[in-house]
Amino acid sequence: MSYKIIVFVKQVPDTKNVTGDAMKPDGTVNRAALPAIFNPEDLNALELALQLKDRYNAYVVVATMGLPNAAKVLRESLCMGADEAVLLTDRALAGADTLATSYALSCCANKIGNFDLILCGRQAIDGDTAQVGPQIAQKLNIPQFSYVEDVLDLNEKTVRAKRAIEGGYEILEAPLPVLMTVIDSNEPRPQNAARIMKYKKARTRSEFIAEQADKETAAAAYAAFAEANAPKGLVIQEWSAADVNADPARCGKAGSPTNVKQIMSVVLTAGDFKKIEPTDAAVSDLVRELIEDHTLG
Repeated sequence: MSYKIIVFVKQVPDTKNVTGDAMKPDGTVNRAALPAIFNPEDLNALELALQLKDRYNAYVVVATMGLPNAAKVLRESLCMGADEAVLLTDRALAGADTLATSYALSCCANKIGNFDLILCGRQAIDGDTAQVGPQIAQKLNIPQFSYVEDVLDLNEKTVRAKRAIEGGYEILEAPLPVLMTVIDSNEPRPQNAARIMKYKKARTRSEFIAEQADKETAAAAYAAFAEANAPKGLVIQEWSAADVNADPARCGKAGSPTNVKQIMSVVLTAGDFKKIEPTDAAVSDLVRELIEDHTLG
């Protein structure tokens, strides 16, 4: 039996390079102000899916919701070993909190259809909520495992996985389909050189049209490109909210009950400090002072 695995991934701002321009006045992330990267734990989820592909001949579909340039992480996924890629992009999806995001992604999963497993990273570094995966499972009414380290067994009826808990682990089993959120318990494989040469040509509709010099004939050119390259896997599916039958009232800011009340820019200033010379005597004096004021001892 061949299994279908959906992996939801995300292109996120690199939070190691946060600046004062990282947030907009309305409380949403200014993604243009930060370099974009593949969410780290989503790479772990993709690696687990590819390991299952190696073990069980599974078919791996990678999907993301975001701006058109989020197709970059989909190409990376194809170069690592994914079989198909889907970009869910629409202005109606902008400003979504976890509730609206999970709703849109659950609609995307239903559009893909016939899945056995859904894998997500435990959380994204731009929000750190760890809510989207479990919320997708709730909306699809399927079992969920969180903090998954590995899949121990997969058959046509059930999946058994190892889940990290404080001080150890536990083994969980549930009937398919199942959603799992994955932690950084594996080492994501590098992109395959042969697949890089192939999938560097993969394009979404928006990307292909944006690259055309003649915009009047771009749509017709894309139709020809899609017809010729879809069998080769070089067409990244691009879906709107309407394409996945999502209710506009439940998408984006319209479907997001989360509101940011206030944003404050915190500036840390240096306090008093004492310079210690790198000598044995100076270090001994410092230790004595710390003991006397009860910082040590």
